[in-house]
Amino acid sequence: MAISEYRGCELPEDLWYDLDYIWVRPEPDGLYRIGITDPSQTMAGRIQHVSIRRVGTHRRWKKPLASLESGKWAGGIPAPFDGVIVERNQQVLDRPDLVNIAPYTAAWLVVVRPDDPGRALEHLVTGSDAVEQLKAWIDRYDVQCMRCSD
Repeated sequence: MAISEYRGCELPEDLWYDLDYIWVRPEPDGLYRIGITDPSQTMAGRIQHVSIRRVGTHRRWKKPLASLESGKWAGGIPAPFDGVIVERNQQVLDRPDLVNIAPYTAAWLVVVRPDDPGRALEHLVTGSDAVEQLKAWIDRYDVQCMRCSD
């Protein structure tokens, strides 16, 4: 996996992005693992609470799959496509600060089965296009990424 870095922010090139908050990783079984990006966790600040919709919940595109709260921010994490939540990350529910420590690995939020697998990634960007657009987002919001430690 190639990882670009910009202003301290890790930007894995093999993920798909909504270019705002989330990353999406296609899994071999046709499911999609979803989490928030390094720039997003930095902007949010230290995450103190995570809530995730129940397994079996159907969400439409852009409707919240989960919500995160820090001392300075609270917001929903939007669904990148229509689908059903098939797994939630209990580790993040128990330790919300993992989002700040390992946003692309241990701190994924949900696994979703898309309603239409052929169209699941149509609103997302990957590779060098995504990295360039994420760099522009980082510049626009003047983000300097940093990770909270354990």
